[in-house]
Amino acid sequence: MAHAFASLETAGPVAVWVIVLSFIFFECAFIFGLFLPGDSLLFAAGVVLAQHNSEVSAWALSGVALVVAVVGNQVGYYIGRHTGTRVLARKGGKVLNRQNLKRAGDFLDRRGFWAVVLARWIPWIRTLAPIIAGAARMDIRRFTLATTIGAVAWVPTLVLAGYYGAGILQELPWLETAALIVSIAFFLGGTGWGIWRYRQEMRKPIDETSEDLEHVSEHHAR
Repeated sequence: MAHAFASLETAGPVAVWVIVLSFIFFECAFIFGLFLPGDSLLFAAGVVLAQHNSEVSAWALSGVALVVAVVGNQVGYYIGRHTGTRVLARKGGKVLNRQNLKRAGDFLDRRGFWAVVLARWIPWIRTLAPIIAGAARMDIRRFTLATTIGAVAWVPTLVLAGYYGAGILQELPWLETAALIVSIAFFLGGTGWGIWRYRQEMRKPIDETSEDLEHVSEHHAR
C-alpha cells in the first residue's frame, strides 16, 4: 500500500488524466461502472494535481471529464434502448436485483428529467439511470440535456474541490499528506471492493422473474 501511495502521489498529470477519463467513461457507460468509485476518484484526482501545482490541468480535466461523462451516458442510454433492463437483475444479487432496479425505475418515473440530473450524485443510480432511460425510450434530446446539466454540476465540483481543498492545506503539510492518503485509499479500496462485488454479482443467474422497465416511458418519454 505504501508503494501504491508513493506511485500515485508522484504520478504526473498525464497519468491522472488517463485514469480519470477511463474510469469515468466505464462508470457512466457500462453496468460494471456501478461498482466503481467515481466520486472519490474525481476528488483524489484534484488532490494529486494539486501536488504538481497543475491548476490549468485541473480545470482542463474537469472540462474533458464532463464531456466523457456525457458520452458515457449516451452509450449507456443506447445499451438500455437495445437490451432493456430485464437481463440486469440477478437472483440473490446484493446490488443488481429486481428491487433495486424497480427503485431506480420508480425514481426516474417520479422525477423524469430531474432524476437524470440528480442521478450524478447517487452512485448506483448514476450508472443505472441512462440504461433505464434508454429502455424506457426517454426522448434523446431531453436525456442529453439532463445528463449534460448533471455532468457540469458533478465533475468540476469534485475535481476542483480536491484541487483547491488540497491547496488550502499546503500550509499544513502533514494534513495535506493525510488528505492525499485518505483520497487515494478511498479510490484504491473502492476499486478493489467494486471489482470483487461485480464478480460476485455476475456469478449469480439472471432473475427470470424480473420485468423490464418500459412502463417508465409513459411518464417522461415526451
